[in-house]
Amino acid sequence: MRERDLERYTTMVIKSHGGLALKFISPGCAGVPDRLVLMPGGKMCFMELKAPGRKPRPLQVWRIEQLRALGFKVYVVDGKEEIGGIINAL
Repeated sequence: MRERDLERYTTMVIKSHGGLALKFISPGCAGVPDRLVLMPGGKMCFMELKAPGRKPRPLQVWRIEQLRALGFKVYVVDGKEEIGGIINAL
């Protein structure tokens, strides 16, 4: 599965649970996660989506650690089977 296919699937599943999976682009701030996930009840997280077996680049790892240090939930996802568990964890 390619990363873009995982993004489409993730967006579809999040929407089916009443949420939004917004493409997160921050000009001038490299390495931000791919998606900002907003769920009913004010629950949110960031998702970095990767093709199966792929890992985040060093800058992405640094940015993920920075967001987690600020108290945000950030998930690195490389398979469809992970999405349901993340939704349940929110």
